Amino acid sequence: MKRRLVRHVVIQVCFAVTLMIAGCFANPDAKRLYDDLLSNYNRLIRPVGNNSEKLIVKLGLKLSQLIDVNLKNQIMTSNVWVEQEWNDYKLRWNPEDYGGVEMLYVPSEHIWLPDIVLYNNADGNYEVTLMTKATLKYTGEVVWRPPAIYKSSCEIDVEWFPFDEQSCNMKFGSWTYDGFQVDLKHTKQKRGSNIVEMGIDLREFYASVEWDILEVPARRNQEYIPDLPEPYPDITFNLTMRRKTLFYTVNLIIPCVGISFLTVLVFYLPSDSGEKVTLCISILLSLTVFFLLLAEIIPPTSLAVPLLGKYLLFTMILVTLSICVTVGVLNVHFRSPSTHKMSPWVKRVFIHVMPRLLLMRRPSVRPQK
Repeated sequence: MKRRLVRHVVIQVCFAVTLMIAGCFANPDAKRLYDDLLSNYNRLIRPVGNNSEKLIVKLGLKLSQLIDVNLKNQIMTSNVWVEQEWNDYKLRWNPEDYGGVEMLYVPSEHIWLPDIVLYNNADGNYEVTLMTKATLKYTGEVVWRPPAIYKSSCEIDVEWFPFDEQSCNMKFGSWTYDGFQVDLKHTKQKRGSNIVEMGIDLREFYASVEWDILEVPARRNQEYIPDLPEPYPDITFNLTMRRKTLFYTVNLIIPCVGISFLTVLVFYLPSDSGEKVTLCISILLSLTVFFLLLAEIIPPTSLAVPLLGKYLLFTMILVTLSICVTVGVLNVHFRSPSTHKMSPWVKRVFIHVMPRLLLMRRPSVRPQK
């Protein structure tokens, strides 16, 4: 039994070694090209022939999924591909010298990479964490498309919640280099224009269950720091989205409106039933629960009160007034001559003044036979 097991292990090891050797010699031209390109390559030096030369990095963004828009913490979580393209003169070759190889895939850790980061990051992960392979072309063009999950700060406007539109920005730029060393441009940017209408690629976007994407423009900006002559370019991707209201309509708006209409029934309920005040207080407590639920969703801001919050506050005030009116009605209803005496002013107004204004006469009392 042991001999059979040892024989089985030896056969598997030999098979694996054979596959490795075959893989090494399957494309000797690509291996030789890889060794020649990276043998004396220094990934820490900016790939320009002259130190005063500007390196142009083209930046694009492909949105794969809008994971979450946290209203309370004002954070947008998105799954994107950061597309970066530049030209590295040290990675050029003649395809005829390497068996017609025109493209090569190399680990991104072995070549120079622009330190493009998300400026308005919200969780501390400013750069790409998954180092995927980069694509090299014989012309020196380098294409790197790593995926990333970013949490970016987003200013939330809750004034029209839940019928609101939000606009979130993702600001990318170089952390170290200024505009004279590394210049940023959008991959679809045209000459003479800094705005790209379709700045984010949505071809592989998974539709969100909560938001509809309206606009995705991108803009190249250039900022100057006081007392420094160097510009600092960045590309800001704007994501304008509109909330899908079905969930909040079914779970918040319709119940609130239905409970609010119950307030009218309080005035149709007979006073002798003894449940008028109980119904009013139950409605007020129900609206309070919905208001607390709304407060858990929206951010704690004092800049604006959401539309649904205004409706709930107004309805709660009306219900409170209805409670006061109901208490007064019950107080008058349960009065009797044995417990209360009519005030002189009430007697004068309702027995002497009002009947005269309304052209009413006191009914005559017929003598009993």
